Amino acid sequence: MKVTVHRKAHFNAAHRLFRKDWDDQRNRDIFGKCSNPNFHGHNYELIVSVTGEIDPETGFVVDMKLLKDLIYSEVETYLDHKNLNVEVEEFKEMNPTAENISVVIWNKLRPNLKKSLSLSVTLYETPRNFVTYDGS
Repeated sequence: MKVTVHRKAHFNAAHRLFRKDWDDQRNRDIFGKCSNPNFHGHNYELIVSVTGEIDPETGFVVDMKLLKDLIYSEVETYLDHKNLNVEVEEFKEMNPTAENISVVIWNKLRPNLKKSLSLSVTLYETPRNFVTYDGS
């Protein structure tokens, strides 16, 4: 029997959506106010979901304390209170959209979980705008 457990976390970060190979007008046309050259910020909400068989010995799919610590070390300390475009290596060349941020988070967490577990990341950029990435 497979069960999915979820852990919520959050971080605050600034970013600018733009492409270096486009002029300012095209960036404004595509990304609107999110292309502000002075950046803008979000209070991101994160839900990390892990699916797997219940361990008969512990009753856990995954130890939630370990998952909490993993999210803190791999995601929160890496992204919280950062200018994503400037301070986070992946986004120096990649546009820090919610979609791309969710993939980066998934890639940081996945190697730290047992291969038998499935991972899904849901990232809320705003209460109404969110994305989910499951590695596929």
